[in-house]
Amino acid sequence: MIRLLVGLGNPGSEYVDTRHNAGFWWIDGVARGLGTSLQLDRNYHGLVARVNNAPGAPGPIWLLEPMTYMNLSGKSVAALARFFKIAPEEILAVHDELDLPAGQMKFKQGGGNGGHNGLKDMQAQLASANFWRLRLGIGHPGHKAEVANYVLRKPPLEERQAVEDCIAKSYESLTLMLAGDMEKAMMKIHAKPPRPKPPKPPAPASPPPSTPETTP
Repeated sequence: MIRLLVGLGNPGSEYVDTRHNAGFWWIDGVARGLGTSLQLDRNYHGLVARVNNAPGAPGPIWLLEPMTYMNLSGKSVAALARFFKIAPEEILAVHDELDLPAGQMKFKQGGGNGGHNGLKDMQAQLASANFWRLRLGIGHPGHKAEVANYVLRKPPLEERQAVEDCIAKSYESLTLMLAGDMEKAMMKIHAKPPRPKPPKPPAPASPPPSTPETTP
């Protein structure tokens, strides 16, 4: 059961549309869908919303966008989680993922941080890697030296749309996550779209009607 939904990103208008803020895009969409808005709460070093009647959730849930910059995300997450006694396995971190192409996503619990500074700090501050992750693919620039600039740039429109389509699809699983049905949520997120049916072959043409022979 997920009680805390965290989007990872960087604060400030210059970062709003950059690839590294895909987690913020996700949280912003959830807030719109639930009819709420996030407000700055200095106690938790981030933008926070409490939702009391989210579909599937047996109790209140929290949405969080840390305003600490990416490499200190755990400071915000741990402050809120400790105050409301939310265990790591009740936390979902949504973040950009270099190892997946734009338009793909993966859902899992635990694991490493893949060099992602937001995940790294969450693991350190929570003293656990047991939280859930929704990894939103943004693609890879091809060279490790280019990663820092790549994640802090705006993606082209087609790529941004692929990420947004992926985000929209993930919302179909949100009620399952909040209800604690993580296996079904995972199956739904990882389900491949059905293959299009092949077009039916055209019906064979009817032979022309035969005309009777006439003798002169």
